[in-house]
Amino acid sequence: MLTRIRLTYHEFPTRFWALVFASFVDGVGSTLIFPFFALYVTQRFQVGMTEAGMLLAVFSAAGFAGNMLGGGLADRIGRRTVVLFGLVFSALSSVAMGLVDSLAAFYVLAVFVGLLSDVAGPAQGAMVADMLPEEQRAEGFGVLRVARNVAWIVGPTIGGFLAARSYLLLFVLDAISSLITAAIVYRLIAETMPQRPAQAGRETLGQTFRSYIRVLGDSGYMAFLVVSILMNLVYIQLYSTFSVYLRDVHGIPTQGYGLLMSMNATTVVLLQFWVTRRTKRYPPMVMMALGSALYLVGFTMFGVVSAYLLFAAAMILVTLGEMVVIPVGQALVTRFAPQDMRGRYMAVFGLSWGIPAAAGPWAAGLIMDNLNPDWVWYVGGLLSGLAVAGFLALHAQTRARLAADQAAELEARAAP
Repeated sequence: MLTRIRLTYHEFPTRFWALVFASFVDGVGSTLIFPFFALYVTQRFQVGMTEAGMLLAVFSAAGFAGNMLGGGLADRIGRRTVVLFGLVFSALSSVAMGLVDSLAAFYVLAVFVGLLSDVAGPAQGAMVADMLPEEQRAEGFGVLRVARNVAWIVGPTIGGFLAARSYLLLFVLDAISSLITAAIVYRLIAETMPQRPAQAGRETLGQTFRSYIRVLGDSGYMAFLVVSILMNLVYIQLYSTFSVYLRDVHGIPTQGYGLLMSMNATTVVLLQFWVTRRTKRYPPMVMMALGSALYLVGFTMFGVVSAYLLFAAAMILVTLGEMVVIPVGQALVTRFAPQDMRGRYMAVFGLSWGIPAAAGPWAAGLIMDNLNPDWVWYVGGLLSGLAVAGFLALHAQTRARLAADQAAELEARAAP
């Protein structure tokens, strides 16, 4: 196994591993806080979950705007500059969130934090596409997922221990992790943005952002986005509705949900790279359909089974599905995107998560409060089935385009 790890390490460039390590350090800092954010808000400001939920909605809406801003800037001024700005601002805003003592001021802060702390997301995705050849990108995104899942194991464990003593300490440690990450990026990762075409170099800042119209006019990419939204409307229930469903319908305590989620993260850490190595041999849209089919079975099982071991078995199927679709989906964005628009395509791809995060839990809540709660998972199975059909249809429609784009990239890399 050590030999396999050593060989894998040498297959990727050093600066990619620097990015992976930076992502891990930053992930540990953010996961110190995120799982305990609602607890902090309700305790600090003496409010209920409605207020905490509204704050999260503000963060989400502002974060999408920040993604759009970051995608345009990443294609115009460079990935590294945008990442560094996002990290430094994240450090400052984290300390501010730990010190603010007014809920009204926290709402205002949430707008700025959501807007500017999330600018680096598209730039990081574009960096991976810049660093790695097309045939390695799904694996590269898979490696980043492993690093983030390890961070999810480490961060909440430390955060849970420290939160009982001081929430401010969590915010300070998050700020320190952001600054350490910025130092890693500054010292070890040079700018990765490819040389821009002469015409792109002459465009104004306004033209850069107006070119989002070009992204929205890419019919094949937008169809891929719509089907991804259907798929993620189901997946997002894992982090919102599932814990309440287990507790209220099956009497499974929070610890039982936590154990299932720990199993999910551990499985990703152990198997993600192995899974991605195998899925890259097959057409990507077919693999997206396969992952959606695993969602169909796994999420539908949540509404059918009642034994805890069967919930664990369903969770394994869901985890296998996400290990297929998340890296392959990110790599597909880079296949659709022209080289000089990777940041903007990545930013628009944020809709595939932003819309489900905003609408999914609300829609599931309506079902759980007014109908048989099992219907959350039956509807999830139906949406997953539609996603399977959608990805298979996209395979037929986009196969020639994706193959031509791949051939053009290989030709460009071979040119002197």
